[in-house]
Amino acid sequence: MGARRQARIVALQTLFEVDSAGHPSGETLERNLEDGPASEETGAYAARLVDGVLAHAEEIDRRIAQAAPTWPLAQMPKVDKNILRIAIFEVLLDNRAVPVRVAINEAVELAKLFGSDSSSRFINGVLGTIAAGRAGKP
Repeated sequence: MGARRQARIVALQTLFEVDSAGHPSGETLERNLEDGPASEETGAYAARLVDGVLAHAEEIDRRIAQAAPTWPLAQMPKVDKNILRIAIFEVLLDNRAVPVRVAINEAVELAKLFGSDSSSRFINGVLGTIAAGRAGKP
């Protein structure tokens, strides 16, 4: 498994715990990195994802709500919501690091690993909607 995929998994675990239990993100990230054999690159990218998602949470959540109006954020499974948050951060706010298609594919793979049976289709649809809206913007 590549360093970036590992980083996304660590970021997802961290954001899920922060979202579910309200634990401090820095301590949670540090513990999650210590739990597995993470390289320096993995740790740095995971921190970038966690910090970026948390710094832009309001904007990211607004984008999710616009792209999935029938799924209120409060009712959305926390795993799906946090996978979407990571991918939206990568696609819209930190797009210098990862091509849009790669971010979407990685999010779908995370959904297959950690989400429900329908998570991957849901995440692919929401991110496809967001990416299509992004295409016409400079």
